[in-house]
Amino acid sequence: MADEKPKRRRREPDQGGSSDGKERRSTRRRSGAQLAQRARRELSEITGLDAENVTSLERVDDGTWKFTVELLELSRIPETDDMLGSYEVELDESGELLGYRRLRRYARVQGGVGGGT
Repeated sequence: MADEKPKRRRREPDQGGSSDGKERRSTRRRSGAQLAQRARRELSEITGLDAENVTSLERVDDGTWKFTVELLELSRIPETDDMLGSYEVELDESGELLGYRRLRRYARVQGGVGGGT
């Protein structure tokens, strides 16, 4: 029985000839936290600005996600004079960017709680 070989080759269905599994990853459902990180990363890459915080997330009825992300638009000294932008980012449930837009621009001191005179 030395000529018997174990059958180990088993292909996963619908791999589409790709060995890196990108097709499966792109359709995998992701958590809100994973998508929030993706929104920060995508927006930072597109704008070239540093993403500071995700300040809100919302799952929309059609399965998409909306996030509000703060970006550092202008760094100043002291930091309280930095200019931030608040952006709305929309991703589908697999993490693909659908769109973004700036909602407002403000000084860091204006955005914080109790940040006044």
